Amino acid sequence: MFHGMEYVWTVWQERSFSLAAKKLYISQPALSNSVKRIEEKVGSPLFDRSTSPIRLTAVGEEYIRATERILAVEEDFSHYIADVQGLKTGRMALGAGAVVSSYLLPPLLSRFKERYPDIEVRVEECSEGQLKHLLAGGSIDLALDNSAFPSAMFERVLLQTEHLILAVPSDWEVNRSLLFCRQSVENIISGDYLRPQFPTVPLDRFRDSPFLMLEQGDDNHLRSTALCARYGFTPRPILTVNQQLTAFNMVCAGLGAAFISDTLVRNSRYQGNAVFYKLDGEEARRDICFYYKRNRYLPLCVRRFLLETTGAEVP
Repeated sequence: MFHGMEYVWTVWQERSFSLAAKKLYISQPALSNSVKRIEEKVGSPLFDRSTSPIRLTAVGEEYIRATERILAVEEDFSHYIADVQGLKTGRMALGAGAVVSSYLLPPLLSRFKERYPDIEVRVEECSEGQLKHLLAGGSIDLALDNSAFPSAMFERVLLQTEHLILAVPSDWEVNRSLLFCRQSVENIISGDYLRPQFPTVPLDRFRDSPFLMLEQGDDNHLRSTALCARYGFTPRPILTVNQQLTAFNMVCAGLGAAFISDTLVRNSRYQGNAVFYKLDGEEARRDICFYYKRNRYLPLCVRRFLLETTGAEVP
């Protein structure tokens, strides 16, 4: 009943028979017939076709979970063969959020590909929740993220530490009275702003200001709310976005203030329409780590990548 499981898997990924057929380069009727034959062998429908987009039935959810395990076993064996061949071939799948994949991964992958040009590398850009799901299911080997993954399921290797700062539209009146604690872009790029002689901002001065917030449950949202709570207020969101980079661009357009990482400021092409403030508290500090699933075989190319990017030897 798992012969042809790639058809069910692709329909689930695309949430559409027509899109899945295009991706598989077959006709939609042929795809529908293949899925129906699998459903007949299973003895139950795998998809609820009455909804748009289509959804998995309860049996379909179990089928996908079983498929993920089968794919993970196949992937592990493929990695093992690549190891035997001594890194002359191999595949590595990485997942990361927008800021990390745009600014941190490119130089790391560039150096690695120079040494191992025949290693195939795939990068998935997705949200924190999607990263955990993909990593747990074996669809990716490593996730690079600035949020904490459950230690019971995942191991971590530190890449670097970053800090949240407050970005504010440069034409806000409140900035005039906070000149003493404004941080220059040069200070942020060099990291000098973290020295004790550079003051943090009294965050309660922005108690009534509009904020651009990331979605609830996101690590940035949780930290932003906690930072404001230490000063006795809850940030008032004017807009909710799902990417830190989007929030920063909206700050530069004058829409509101936002909590962003110094990684973003350090690597973005800043246009001069925002000012920045240092924040105090442990909530403003977070680690950017590579995560991998516990007790899963890590291919040699992945272990070599971790060694060369972080110095960590992973068994």
